[in-house]
Amino acid sequence: MVSHATRIGIIGGGMGGLTAAIALTRIAGVQVTVFEQAGALGEVGAGVTVAPNASRVLDRLGVLDRIKSAGAVPDGHGVYLDAMGRMVTDAAWEDSAKRYRNIGMYRPDLIDALAQAIDPETIRLGHRLSAVETVDSGVRVTFENGAEDVFDAVVGADGIHSVVRNAVGQFPEPVYSGYLVYRGVVDASLLPADWPMISQVWMGDSRHFMCYPLQQRKLINFVAGIPSDRPLHGSWSGPAEVEELAAEFAGDGWDPKLQQFIGLIDRTFWWGLFDHEPLTNWSRGAITLLGDAAHTMLPHQGQGVSQAIEDSMALATFLAAAEEASDIPEAFRRYAAVRMQRTAILQSGSRRAGAMFDAQDEFADLAKRDADIRVGRDFRRSAVFDYDAHKVAEQALTRFRKVQFA
Repeated sequence: MVSHATRIGIIGGGMGGLTAAIALTRIAGVQVTVFEQAGALGEVGAGVTVAPNASRVLDRLGVLDRIKSAGAVPDGHGVYLDAMGRMVTDAAWEDSAKRYRNIGMYRPDLIDALAQAIDPETIRLGHRLSAVETVDSGVRVTFENGAEDVFDAVVGADGIHSVVRNAVGQFPEPVYSGYLVYRGVVDASLLPADWPMISQVWMGDSRHFMCYPLQQRKLINFVAGIPSDRPLHGSWSGPAEVEELAAEFAGDGWDPKLQQFIGLIDRTFWWGLFDHEPLTNWSRGAITLLGDAAHTMLPHQGQGVSQAIEDSMALATFLAAAEEASDIPEAFRRYAAVRMQRTAILQSGSRRAGAMFDAQDEFADLAKRDADIRVGRDFRRSAVFDYDAHKVAEQALTRFRKVQFA
């Protein structure tokens, strides 16, 4: 294992960067410093899903109980519905062993829960990265506030607009999906007493609406996907009028129950949905990428944050097997080799899931669309939720060692 004196700089204090800090400290035993450009840790007030495959990682890191207590585990399987609220199929948001289930998290609560597991002295706020470069003594990072430091290695968890990614030599073009989403939360006390505390997705006429519980069921998160070219003419996100969201789901073609829910919304924001094609490389020397910086994906499989959490476990596992700081570049190459295929598949799958929800392209035939969603239910459980990032990394290490000594 690398020395406890090994220093790793993590660029980005979001959910991926904080999980990486926990994993690198607890699994690899290295010193970490997290740099966050904002003046305080936090995320916009909306929901995120911690999927079973991510819960497995968080359990191994010893933080799952804290996260579950801050989130909301649904009452049972979610449902996919047509526009009028008729059942298409249920959604098994759990692994095959039924040990781990989806957890709905209010983003600020997830950030807070992760931050509580990290020594606050290791977090540097108000540090916007301006440059990262390899030097003889390691990797130098420089910030707009004039601060700089040199680390044995640097992990870029700095999102879709990653600066660290440029240092790896990757410059992907953002790909606009043709859709934006309205997002926000509703006070659950305003809902009817029999409102189901599960994930619900209404699908119809080139748009969809999802909701699920957060914060011990005190809040209900909503995400509404709408076709639009708005993000192509200016900002990628911004505040929105509730009336424009309501108009998208008005009329006799939509479930009155959904319209009742929308009538309770008092505030919403919009985001353009972008991703990028899979990168050809994640690492260069002692610099590597994690989370959205490496594999921005659409939200339709609920795997964006969960893949960053998987990345963190894999990265820590490979780094723990390095014997000294000079082995870090090889550890990073191995990490990227294992993670790139997994995340590329899920990037593609997230695009496909969006097309299914909105009856686009090959899914314009609703009977075929509904059949594919039913078939995908069990596949998602086995291929996505049952995945064990630590086990896969350990198996890969065994293969690498066999090749090395063959």
